[in-house]
Amino acid sequence: MFDAPHPTLATPTTPPTRTDPKIAACNVDVHYGTTHALRDVSVEIEDRTVTAFIGPSGCGKSTFLRCLNRMNDTIDSARVTGVILLDGEDIHDRRVDPVQLRARVGMVFQKPNPFPKSIYDNIAYGPRIHGLARSKADLDGIVERALRRGAIWEEVKDRLQASGTGLSGGQQQRLCIARAIATEPEVLLMDEPCSALDPIATAQVEELIDELRASYSVVIVTHSMQQAARVSQKTAFFHMGRLVEYDATSKIFTNPEDARTESYITGRIG
Repeated sequence: MFDAPHPTLATPTTPPTRTDPKIAACNVDVHYGTTHALRDVSVEIEDRTVTAFIGPSGCGKSTFLRCLNRMNDTIDSARVTGVILLDGEDIHDRRVDPVQLRARVGMVFQKPNPFPKSIYDNIAYGPRIHGLARSKADLDGIVERALRRGAIWEEVKDRLQASGTGLSGGQQQRLCIARAIATEPEVLLMDEPCSALDPIATAQVEELIDELRASYSVVIVTHSMQQAARVSQKTAFFHMGRLVEYDATSKIFTNPEDARTESYITGRIG
């Protein structure tokens, strides 16, 4: 980030507001037992932007994604050091409740994982446990709004009591996205959300991701460089547990600074 030049006296103007990052990570390391999975990662993630994490299998991109809502806390052998700030607040502060954090930083996984409940109850689950609805009418409104934002309302509005597991793979993933945003998160994490989907369902989810960035900071892990190029504005390239390069997606794919990034983009490593 660069500060804007000072305006001249002849043309007084209000200087542009400097935008603080939605998430700021500094010197983050992750160990799984004796395995050093992530080394010294520092990055700033912007609000209302799609940020893609790319890199070879095992490079640390999913591990870092899981740091952003403390999902690694659920792994006994995991140890995370460094600082991660959400809106300037340390997510590892002892006063931060991980359950409340995950309501603010939602997550969608690689394989669609609807609950074995009705479509309605899949969406209503989070708002219920977080006390977001005062009445059945409030809950009905939250469910409809989330399904609309998940671009699946028209397909399921007449069968809300049917099981979510009875939907197609692409519909299940959009249901899971709707479930994640039903608690009104500020950040949406997606760990290879299209890897189990066919091309048509993938296109639908990618279109949805593009729409969601108007309201959320979206961070997506993807093995598909074409997908990263299509959906993201910023891209981070990970290699062997390190963040190698982070920049505008167009620059990463056309004029990367690091030779390792260029080798990955052109298929020489990966």
